[in-house]
Amino acid sequence: MKSKAKKVGIAFLIIIVAIQFIRPSKNMHEVDASKQIASVAIVPENVNVILKKACNNCHSNNTIYPWYSNIQPVYFWLDNHINEGKKHLNFDEFATYRLRKQYHKMEEVVEMVQEGFMPLKSYVLIHDEADLTKEERVTLTNWAQAVMDTMKARYPIDSLIKKKS
Repeated sequence: MKSKAKKVGIAFLIIIVAIQFIRPSKNMHEVDASKQIASVAIVPENVNVILKKACNNCHSNNTIYPWYSNIQPVYFWLDNHINEGKKHLNFDEFATYRLRKQYHKMEEVVEMVQEGFMPLKSYVLIHDEADLTKEERVTLTNWAQAVMDTMKARYPIDSLIKKKS
């Protein structure tokens, strides 16, 4: 039995060492300013500060990676997490969304931040600077609501909200 356990342990160690050489590309891309949310909505500096510290690592095309991201399989986990976040909302691609999606994403920002679902608890555990205060949550949700209000004033409502059938 000891021999089998030793072989399994050695195989596991070889796999862990081998995956250290697998380096998928990082989420660090040139940003096209015409696609960013700031090209279609006013993003005040105080909101931008909140977005940078609590949102952009998972919801933009540029992630600031922590030191431990260089260790596999941690990078695989982070990469998956980032890709999931960008799939739901990407502030660097926001202007490419159709109007209805832009409006809906702002609704989701309000809901997720008010309910405390964002930023994720698992993210805040490691990034304590992303733990938003009540005031920051209010600032962020008020901003998202203001973006929605501006859109309602600018566009016909049926281009923003799907009709209920």
